[in-house]
Amino acid sequence: MRFAPFILLALAGCAASQQRMQTDVLGNRLSPEQEECRAEARRSPEVRATYREVNPTPNSVNDARIREERRIAETTAWRRCLRERGLALPGGVEIIRGL
Repeated sequence: MRFAPFILLALAGCAASQQRMQTDVLGNRLSPEQEECRAEARRSPEVRATYREVNPTPNSVNDARIREERRIAETTAWRRCLRERGLALPGGVEIIRGL
């Protein structure tokens, strides 16, 4: 039993060292260039602007609206980055939006 903490620490370290595999909507693995564009899109001014619209008090309607706006802003920035780098755009001609 005295080795249990060390085993747990080792397992936690292994889990933390592995990055989560990024995929597109269909579950296809992203290329390294697409992953770079995804990271760039998440840092875009449009996405960061959505964080300024979050209410300090919990509000499910506002939270849902902000999540949707952030998703659209990130997808738009991601597609723009892919287009600027000459990479193929995933999916169809328009962003899929929630009902």
